[in-house]
Amino acid sequence: YTPSRVRKAHGADVPPPGKRHSRWIVRKVCPSDLQQREGRIIRQGNENPAVDIYTYVTENTFDAYLFQMVEAKQRFIGQIMTSKSPARSAEDVDETALSYAEIKALCAGDERIKERMELDVAVSRLRLLKAGHMSQQYELEDQIVKVLPREIADCEQRIRGYQTDIAHRDACAAPDKDGFSPMEIEGVTYTEKKAAGSALLAVCKAWKGPEAVNLGQYRGFTLELGFNAFQKEHELTCKHALRHTTSLGTDLYGNLTRIDNLLSGLEERMGWVQAELARHTAQLESARQEAGRPFPQEAELAEKTARLNELNIQLNLDQLENEILDEEPPEQPERQQEDRAR
Repeated sequence: YTPSRVRKAHGADVPPPGKRHSRWIVRKVCPSDLQQREGRIIRQGNENPAVDIYTYVTENTFDAYLFQMVEAKQRFIGQIMTSKSPARSAEDVDETALSYAEIKALCAGDERIKERMELDVAVSRLRLLKAGHMSQQYELEDQIVKVLPREIADCEQRIRGYQTDIAHRDACAAPDKDGFSPMEIEGVTYTEKKAAGSALLAVCKAWKGPEAVNLGQYRGFTLELGFNAFQKEHELTCKHALRHTTSLGTDLYGNLTRIDNLLSGLEERMGWVQAELARHTAQLESARQEAGRPFPQEAELAEKTARLNELNIQLNLDQLENEILDEEPPEQPERQQEDRAR
């Protein structure tokens, strides 16, 4: 509701004497109320080139407290509707009730109310930052203990595999004057490109099984033929220490060129893995340096939290009053003597 209705609900506009007082029902204020009100101004079809939106609040009234409630609700909605918050969960907005001391402080223009609101916002922001810091620390610990060591070990193993395959390729190659090495396909060794390429195409056309099969040998590598159902094309894998795969086409010379390029590019792919290993090693060192660092604003958070708790104690005097009222009054001496006589 608008601040004018708030003031009217709290008796700022009093009906003339003799008139019947109207009953005002003050409902909860929600962010959607303000957005809907502004939506009637900023909307499609508004022919005005510019609009001005004014928000009026009255000093030393409930306006500040009501807008604080709107802020809390909007922050809760923003955590769910957007991804700006690093938190993975959002806490529900509890019902806020003013204590007698807070009402008295608002009526008297107590500056502690304003200070409490500012501290509440600051403490919430610092706690959110601390939660993000702690989440980052947990993630760093997981990276140090599990993820990065596993990635580094995998890269080192792949580098050793590439080194083994490169040495095996160079030792087993026996190229002719055209640079072609003998190729074995289904037990038959072909020494000419055209014959080997034709045999490879014939096997691809005749092969219908879903499982990959061993096709033969080439330059010391075992050839495995398979079919990629997603790409709808045949694939040839050269196996030794590692598996190196390339796709096959319909050109007999083109398929042999693809296989040669696959085996000739082992050094380049090993370089990529070495660069990946260096990156993971640097990430591990950086994570070790960042892990264990305390929250940089811990002192500020503790100071403001202590001050906020102090203000809460000062402004929640009604709890003490309720405790005093709930206590049973001590018995009078005369009443005690009558009880003993009975």
